Amino acid sequence: MVLKRRVAALAAVAVLVLTPAVASCSDDGGTSSDQGTQTTAPAATDRPADPVAAKAEITKNWTAFFDPKTPAAERVELLENGEQMAPVLAAFSGDKNAAMTSAKVTGVEFTSPTNANVTYDLLVGGNPALPDAKGTSVLQNDTWKVSVTTLCGLVQLSGATVPGC
Repeated sequence: MVLKRRVAALAAVAVLVLTPAVASCSDDGGTSSDQGTQTTAPAATDRPADPVAAKAEITKNWTAFFDPKTPAAERVELLENGEQMAPVLAAFSGDKNAAMTSAKVTGVEFTSPTNANVTYDLLVGGNPALPDAKGTSVLQNDTWKVSVTTLCGLVQLSGATVPGC
């Protein structure tokens, strides 16, 4: 059963690469990264001025980004460099596996005032398909967004190759 859910999750992620309009998954200079979890508490300078509000926004935005009911235009706004990634996001719209995929944020750890490590469960039909997945969130244009690095990591996990990822 776990294998079946993993396959469904990977199939949903693979949908991201079905569009020929995909030109790049570049994170535009490496402003985000998927670093390992820190073992010590971050210093006050390693987090935003209001970490509680930032964590709430990250959780809200990640949940919305991975929610199949979220309109494409809103997803663009919730993804780092979203305008460049719009063709990739458009590939989600008609796939039945993507329509069953969502995410639940289980942890946020700030690495700087504008970057955070995010732990989340990728769900298919409400069941964990990729539990304890690791990603990053970046503060861009005063909004905490899912990083391109995270999206490209999911694409790579699907076994697909996308230029720039």
